[in-house]
Amino acid sequence: MCDYSLEGLPNRLAVRGEQLVTHRFVTGSIGMASPLDIVAANERRGWWSALRCWLNPRAELNRIPAVCIPPGARLRMSSVPENLRKGYDLRCVEEVAFVQLSANAYRYRDAIRFNNGRQETLQALSEGIAFEVLSLDLRERESQPEALIPVCLDEVG
Repeated sequence: MCDYSLEGLPNRLAVRGEQLVTHRFVTGSIGMASPLDIVAANERRGWWSALRCWLNPRAELNRIPAVCIPPGARLRMSSVPENLRKGYDLRCVEEVAFVQLSANAYRYRDAIRFNNGRQETLQALSEGIAFEVLSLDLRERESQPEALIPVCLDEVG
């Protein structure tokens, strides 16, 4: 779902096949967003929009909706950062499960679980990491054939 820290922002549910990236929202929290929404919020729409943004830069950024992902959803994480690859023994591209670590109030709870069982909160990830939504629940995942996962160029050889 969407972390408690993103509740005051516009939000929507993820869609299967959608491309997402980690994004730092105006709340300071890392969550998922559509790259298209980020680009649209950063584009200038003319003189008046530029003036409004100059007077209140956070107003434009507040329009980027957080994309909520249900626990159990499967995602493909592209370009896994090198620090995670080395620290968690991962490949360049990994399939991950979206998990909720806790239901406690005022605690970050959104995380990803790698196939090796290691977990990381979204807050520990950097901005701009690309994900593709493969499935939104376990039943959908079980009915899909296994996909081929590409390897990193630096892993070959």
